[in-house]
Amino acid sequence: MSEKSDFRWGPATGVGSMPGGDAREAARTVTGSFEGPEQGMPFLAELPARGPGADMIGRTAGLLVDLYARVEPSGWRIGDRPGRDTKRARSWLGEDLDALEEFTQGYEGPLKVQAVGPWTLAAALELRNGEAALSDLGACRDLAGSLAEGLREHIADVRRRVPGAQLVLQLDEPSLIAVLRGQVKTASEYRTHRSVDRQLVESALRDVFSVIEDGPRLVHSCAPDVPFALLRRAGADAVSFDFSLLTERDDDVIGESVEAGLRLVAGVVPGVDGPLSDPAGSVMGVRTLWRRLGLNPGSLADSVVLTPSCGLAGASPAYARAALAHCVRAARSLADNPE
Repeated sequence: MSEKSDFRWGPATGVGSMPGGDAREAARTVTGSFEGPEQGMPFLAELPARGPGADMIGRTAGLLVDLYARVEPSGWRIGDRPGRDTKRARSWLGEDLDALEEFTQGYEGPLKVQAVGPWTLAAALELRNGEAALSDLGACRDLAGSLAEGLREHIADVRRRVPGAQLVLQLDEPSLIAVLRGQVKTASEYRTHRSVDRQLVESALRDVFSVIEDGPRLVHSCAPDVPFALLRRAGADAVSFDFSLLTERDDDVIGESVEAGLRLVAGVVPGVDGPLSDPAGSVMGVRTLWRRLGLNPGSLADSVVLTPSCGLAGASPAYARAALAHCVRAARSLADNPE
């Protein structure tokens, strides 16, 4: 069997973002909640509350090689040279890595790192004329290439810091469906950019995924209508999504994807403060889906990883800790009682 097929995901993980601005506290929470394959998969926490450069787009823009971005009133815009926004993004990422390294001394097991995928990045980053990079397919190719090179360096850095880790690369693509359907608005907001050919979308994702040939690849989206089949063809080994957004029209493609080996990373716990149901109640929908698809109940725990429905940046620190712990308990319930 290949190294990837032997990989132990762990039963639960988080999406990526955490509340507050204390990197050490976030790393302590994440590593304490998921201590390895039996409990779950820790991850490099993101703390967008710190401001521009710690947000999803700015953090990934700081990873780019030979492309730089700065904050404008309209958002992040590609520039000629690294400025204070790039430096701030890289500094915060360094703090997060230092904290992760501190709390993973001697750790061996799965570890997830996240970055914005090439198409959501192209929809969010502006060119010098103020239009999204998505408006220029040549710019999209350059952006994907720069992202791939930056991720290659980032992954090598994480491996040096946590040598016992088995890395998973997560690409966040919440805008992917809008890109495919031509729903991304132009700068004027009166028109939308043209839809991008599905083969081009797959190709760019495949190129970025190539930076981690020996580890699993994961795509996350909190948006409706996640394109499971496209992502699997592009090289994703798992897809992370908000389980509450699934409809029965997704059944066929999900069933085919699971049977083809795709792992489902199901967001079943609310990402903002509120009452938590009992663990068995949190996974009732997952069991119902499995029965509806006619899949073997015994494969359920091996095919599904549980997470919050999206990032936890909007939650309180206490709730974030409780939500991650709840994912672990719900996964245990799923494994113990698959039917």
